[in-house]
Amino acid sequence: MGKHPEPRYRDPAIAVKDLIVAGGPAQAQPITWRDGSRHRAGKPIKMRSRFVFTRVRPAGRTLLVAYRGHDLPDAWLIAEWPHDCDEPTKYWLSNLPASTPKRTLIRWAKLRWRIEHDYRELKTGLGLDHYEGRTWQGWHHHVTLISAAHAFCTLQRLNPKTPAPA
Repeated sequence: MGKHPEPRYRDPAIAVKDLIVAGGPAQAQPITWRDGSRHRAGKPIKMRSRFVFTRVRPAGRTLLVAYRGHDLPDAWLIAEWPHDCDEPTKYWLSNLPASTPKRTLIRWAKLRWRIEHDYRELKTGLGLDHYEGRTWQGWHHHVTLISAAHAFCTLQRLNPKTPAPA
């Protein structure tokens, strides 16, 4: 039914890996973003790695429709390139402003670990996945109680006066 759609872009898309690797490992900057959980000589070991930062304009149907007639917004493309690897291992795309400090970008990118840890705690330790009811109100009550329990556990974990579990 009708003519085939024409390509939106003149050139084929460049792979994210190729964008980062083109500059070589020399462009990777060492960044320390927080204290780790392991200790050496009584001091926490700093979390550090090498990262490559570049500004890109991601494209897609949603962005093309949202910015019709305007330039597409630019974003940070961040890649972690550890010392012992031949190529980057992890990638992030961030829409934070260009003036955002690089250490802050990495801290936010690495925060995903905490989110996944909390979700696993909600499911396994507090029973988020145990709801078997059929009503919206029942599910809402269940999730509300689980959220309150998680908030209590978090406050207990952060309280310096609470003794550590055995």
